Amino acid sequence: MKFLTSTFCTIALSLLLLNGCKIATKEYGTMLIHGGPIYTVDSLQTTVEAVVTKDSIILYAGKLEEAEKYKNEQTQVIDLEGKTMTPGLIEGHGHFMGLGYNELELDLINTTSYQEIVDAVAEKVKTVAPGEWILGAGWHQSKWDSLPVDAVNGFQRHDLLSAATPNNPVFLSHASGHAGFANAKAMEIAGIEILPKDGIDKLQVEGGEVMRDELGRPTGIFNERAQGLIWQHVPESTPEQNNKAFELAVAACHRNGITGFHDAGIGRETIALYEQMKTADKMKVRLYGMLTGRDKELLGEWYEKGPLVDPDNLVTIRSVKLNCDGALGSRGAWLLEPYTDRPGHFGHETLPMEMVLETALNGLRKGFQVCSHAIGDRANKEILDRYETAFKELPDLKTDHRFRIEHAQHLHPDDIPRFAQLGVIPAMQAIHLSSDRSWAIDRLGEKRIKEGAYMWQALLKSGIPIVNGTDVPVEPLNPIASLYASISRKTLKGLPEDGYEPEQKMTREQALKSYTLDAAYGAFEESIKGTITAGKLADFTIYNQDIMTIPEDEFLKTEIAMTIFDGKVVFKKDE
Repeated sequence: MKFLTSTFCTIALSLLLLNGCKIATKEYGTMLIHGGPIYTVDSLQTTVEAVVTKDSIILYAGKLEEAEKYKNEQTQVIDLEGKTMTPGLIEGHGHFMGLGYNELELDLINTTSYQEIVDAVAEKVKTVAPGEWILGAGWHQSKWDSLPVDAVNGFQRHDLLSAATPNNPVFLSHASGHAGFANAKAMEIAGIEILPKDGIDKLQVEGGEVMRDELGRPTGIFNERAQGLIWQHVPESTPEQNNKAFELAVAACHRNGITGFHDAGIGRETIALYEQMKTADKMKVRLYGMLTGRDKELLGEWYEKGPLVDPDNLVTIRSVKLNCDGALGSRGAWLLEPYTDRPGHFGHETLPMEMVLETALNGLRKGFQVCSHAIGDRANKEILDRYETAFKELPDLKTDHRFRIEHAQHLHPDDIPRFAQLGVIPAMQAIHLSSDRSWAIDRLGEKRIKEGAYMWQALLKSGIPIVNGTDVPVEPLNPIASLYASISRKTLKGLPEDGYEPEQKMTREQALKSYTLDAAYGAFEESIKGTITAGKLADFTIYNQDIMTIPEDEFLKTEIAMTIFDGKVVFKKDE
């Protein structure tokens, strides 16, 4: 009896000690956020009163009363003071280093005339040495107040620019990235000549065009792959420039509430830079990298070693980016029927479709997602055809492939339901509608615009998610503008009153999801981000007003008030 009593006491004491240890080791949060609308994008609880994080992970999301049980004296408390919070926004298609370099070089995105470009370059000439290259980006002739009277195929000639820059080579990228504008000095360095009298043009480029006037003289416009004739002569960036551009890109993401970034087309040098920055603890954005399809040797190396899914969730590489046609602005998008405003011209197939099929088969075999750039209806159709062929050839490997088409801007009506049928994700940048729709109708005509351009709601209703974004630096990184375009289908000046093809608008819930959960899904990352759910990464975007309820005409006044990345405040507007 003594033994039983003693044993019982020992067990009871052990239980008390065990419970005491449990109480002592109760998890406490490192951050508690409350005091404003919190939209989770989680269908099980769409809004919560408070969120608790533990270092880089969400510990709790729900009632404030319950959240405060996770608070101790070390917990940082953030009172939203009426501001609104969502999951951290994800840029679903952009060019990260292009974003950084756009801040280092001439930014021409707001120019409204050819003369403004010339003036900006002339100012830059004053700050550089003779012979030094001047680079810039962002001009778009269709957004100017007017075109020069001597325009060729809707583009300016180089003469005015060349007269202002006789001693410096200049190359200015079109806003789309699918054309470039060179001055005479740059063309002289590249050996670009007047069309020879024998009619043999040594400058014909497959998948591109050196634009010429009626006398065979180059106008300075290099479309699609012809840009390489100039780019090969531009000096390589220095390591110092690369580092600075990287830091500027990170800061721009934080200012814009961007915590994740799908980097559309990176090479070995960029990958090495990202690895270096991660090692130096400077990788403060979650990058999802797409290997450039332009480097077959690089692809072969990665096929051998397989995808990199970063356990630290900072730099993941598990997809391939193919550039299959051009852009509408430069009339490079590959169409089934000719351009309305350039009869007989169908755009450019900038990559052989055999390469798309080959890459799709390799992607299925090696575990890589394939992301193909396609803007024109023919490019979209041809890519869907190649994807479908690959799925039929390797049916056992097509499960959850999540292949994508980047932009999917103009579709033949017959191809719209094929995205859902094949499980192909459209990554569409809503801001392109605001910027392009007013002049895109000149390229395609009313029928093609209304039946197949920017078909967001038709795609969503078919059962496939849309990944949103800006295609930065083609457009500014600002997600507010792209969200506004998603829900209004208007220009940033608020026109037209009802929006272009208003039946294709996204709801606010769909728009937010396209920048969070659906973007995460498009990168196989929906289990770790995209919603404010316990167990996911502590990345949040905080706004100065409620983007889910404010009147539409107030939406563009929204500002990013704070960005939280990895459980830490990385941007605060007041500071």
